[in-house]
Amino acid sequence: MTLETPWPAGARRSVPAYARDVDRQTFREALLQIMERKTHWAWSQFTSGKIPKDRLHLHFEQEYAAYVRDFPVMLGWAYVQCPVAEVRRELAENLYEEETGGVVAGRPHPELFLEYPRGLGMDLSRFERVELGPAAQRFRALLDDYTQRRGWPQACAVTTLFLEGTEHERGELDRAAPRRPEPPLDQHPLVVHYGLPIEALALTKAHRSVEGSHRAAAWRIILDHVPTTEHAGVVIAMEATLAAWLAYRDEVAELCGVAR
Repeated sequence: MTLETPWPAGARRSVPAYARDVDRQTFREALLQIMERKTHWAWSQFTSGKIPKDRLHLHFEQEYAAYVRDFPVMLGWAYVQCPVAEVRRELAENLYEEETGGVVAGRPHPELFLEYPRGLGMDLSRFERVELGPAAQRFRALLDDYTQRRGWPQACAVTTLFLEGTEHERGELDRAAPRRPEPPLDQHPLVVHYGLPIEALALTKAHRSVEGSHRAAAWRIILDHVPTTEHAGVVIAMEATLAAWLAYRDEVAELCGVAR
């Protein structure tokens, strides 16, 4: 699927002033501010057990088909386009873990994601024939566009920064800022509210083991290696991806019966 334009409805179409400024610190701050907006109004409903269990599978299915299943492939697109050996090494390590689990998890991360629905007694055959909603299709099309057709800096940004990152990215760079929360596994919302066995949190445990190094690598790639001439494109890509993600999450909330 291709897009005539990478801009979803609601995204900023003009190049903001900070994107035209090539100063590293300004570029960094622009990206951090985008990531701090990677929050969704309905997420508290998912983490507080308000979603009926018979609809929760819709969330997992859309996440899996929109990007989780093919995330290693997206990293691969960034890798093959990049001429910078140091960046390729960073991407290769990330890709190897995502595709094989050979560093920490022991199994491919997309397979470990399926342990969530498996542990909740869901029908895994549904994940072989997921039909993405319209907003999810647009989100996936945008990811494909940015990872395959717009150069390695934008491919790296939307994968290693946006998809793998959270609203707590500032804490990855500044020890004085809040870090990504890591409550005990027995307090995970799926365990507390839906009875998920703790052993089904293998992906959560893997992420906690590797995400520190992955976050550091992502920021090194973007801040140390992306040419200043590409800063505007990277900021625009991140803005567009955020807008598409928010629209996609609106759709998932609606599918799961959550209203504003």
